Parts: sequence; structure tokens; C-alpha cells
Amino acid sequence: MFGGLAFLFKGKMTVGIVKYDLMVRVVGSKMESVLKRPYVRPMDFTNKPMKESIFVAPEGLVTEEELQEYIELGIEHGIQKLS
Repeated sequence: MFGGLAFLFKGKMTVGIVKYDLMVRVVGSKMESVLKRPYVRPMDFTNKPMKESIFVAPEGLVTEEELQEYIELGIEHGIQKLS
């Protein structure tokens, strides 16, 4: 779909890799606060922001804990979409 590797949770896209960035699906109510984090920007694969999707630059993923937090955000998005 976007030229990267995506991971699914119960059939819903949660996180993935596009070039060097981590792509994460985020529930709408958390988007504003997540976008304020360093090295995070809207997923703009089509030159316009995609709904409930962000990119995280490699500099924002220094520790395993940081990666785990973004994975959990993606899974939360997948769970919400199943409800």
C-alpha cells in the first residue's frame, strides 16, 4: 500500500516501516498529544496528512521502551477499530 513493511493486529494495520521511519496508527483522541513529541510528524505519504497515522524518525526510537510505547499505540488503534 505504501511501499513499506506493515504489521497487523487481528487484521488491522498497527505499525510499520517506511524507508527509515516507523509508521504508527494512533487513535484520534491521542493524535494531538502524540504529534507534540520530538521526531514525530503526521504520516504524509501522499503529500497530505493521513488520518490517525504518524511517522517517527529513527532519532525518536533510541530505547526499546520508546519503541514499545509506539507499538502499544498502534495495537490500541487496532483494538479500537475492532470494537
